[in-house]
Amino acid sequence: MKPKSLIVSIALLMLSACKSFLEVVPETSLAADNFYQSQTDFEQAVGGIYAPLQGIYNQDWVLNEMRSDNTFFIYNIAQRGGKQQEDPATFTVETNNTYTLGKWTNDYLIISRANQVLKSLESATFVESAKANLKGQALFLRAFAYFDLVKNFGSVPLFLEPATSYQTTFKARSDATEVYKQIVADASAAAKLLPAVASATGRATAGAAYTLLADAYMDQKAWADAETALKTVTTLGYSLLPNYADIFKPTNKGNKEIVFDIQYAEGTSQAIFNALPYLFIPVLADPSVITGVKPASQQTYGGYNVPTPDLLKAYEDTLKDQRFAASIGFYTGPSPLIGITYNHTPYIKKYLHPHSVYGQTADNGPIYRYAEVLLMLAEVTNEQGRQADAVGYLNQVRVRAGLNPLTAGSQTALQASILKERQVELAFENKRWHDLVRSGTAVQVMSAFGAKVKANPQAYYYPTGGAPIATAFNVTDRDLLYPIPVSEIITNPDLKQNPGY
Repeated sequence: MKPKSLIVSIALLMLSACKSFLEVVPETSLAADNFYQSQTDFEQAVGGIYAPLQGIYNQDWVLNEMRSDNTFFIYNIAQRGGKQQEDPATFTVETNNTYTLGKWTNDYLIISRANQVLKSLESATFVESAKANLKGQALFLRAFAYFDLVKNFGSVPLFLEPATSYQTTFKARSDATEVYKQIVADASAAAKLLPAVASATGRATAGAAYTLLADAYMDQKAWADAETALKTVTTLGYSLLPNYADIFKPTNKGNKEIVFDIQYAEGTSQAIFNALPYLFIPVLADPSVITGVKPASQQTYGGYNVPTPDLLKAYEDTLKDQRFAASIGFYTGPSPLIGITYNHTPYIKKYLHPHSVYGQTADNGPIYRYAEVLLMLAEVTNEQGRQADAVGYLNQVRVRAGLNPLTAGSQTALQASILKERQVELAFENKRWHDLVRSGTAVQVMSAFGAKVKANPQAYYYPTGGAPIATAFNVTDRDLLYPIPVSEIITNPDLKQNPGY
């Protein structure tokens, strides 16, 4: 063979070998077709649907609690990297906000994973009861993600099948009524498939699905449907704990009051701990004076989600109401921040419990509690004109807190009482902003709140001489929804932005 022909033959042989090598699926690679086989495979896949919930909860205090009159932030002149957290609180949020993008991305990650599991379950062959439980969990989580999206962004693209190509990842926004219709369908189906008792720690139950279903109905003012779902929850073994503070202790996880919560763990090889309690205390040179954990280093971030003077005043009796001492602590001492003095400065105590590792706690994030189920029942029965029933549900929560029961008044007066009770009972559980939106009072309440902040910035944790920018708190109906992340609109030409952004 001529040298030139030999070189060509070797080259062709090498190309053929490379082509064969590239066509071999690596043994460590898993595709949907070869992964979804056994019950164990599906259990692992469903576990993966839950994972983004931590990402959603880790950011929800920015978009929900600090968006309301419950909490604000300590303005740190020396650390302006926190502007993205502050903008939702001052109603100056931009279309490139990382927290709105994080919510959008994590919710659709849940939806994508749920769709893949639901599709693959159709042809799976293992115990039917186990399949039903896994299907119920996937449906619940898909409903949860779509409910989170529609509350925050309004109409959104509706995906019910796994994407099969790049092109099928692009959809226009479905009308909000269609999204709610799917939420109701998924949550209703999940409620019938799921057990009353979780199959594993942190997994969805029938009670969680019925509560989510009621929540979605309430957003649509379908009061009777919401009541039916909530009445079912009351038959599933939940109850109020006698001591409010005990609900949130990491040593008391899965207690009778918890309907659904986000799971965290301290001291594991994976980063599944809860660091939020450190963000919710003042910036300190030595945070161990509050946390009790050493060794500790000076914080870079902190002073977020700070209880406002408005929330403190919402507690009608701070000595009798056990929720006050369980939820809010106060710190007086040296401040490392320019222009800031810590003098009886409030912070969230609700999730600050004994732990061993600096910056890591095992506190779970509550999503639904039985106390909220009772307050939801109070709201839906009051809206149907049954004030005696409504005040009965409301008083169960009040009496547990240590307060005197109320008497049934007018529907309007009871609406205000229920909203106020939700404000203090569910403080720091990321409910207040959407309560204001659902009640139709968000623009009014937050405009008045903004006027107070501007009139007396130092009472709302601005440094001496500091104040919100002039465009802050220009609250309008536009702000009832967040903007669609601009990166999503750039990527998907079918998406249209919310009005006003």
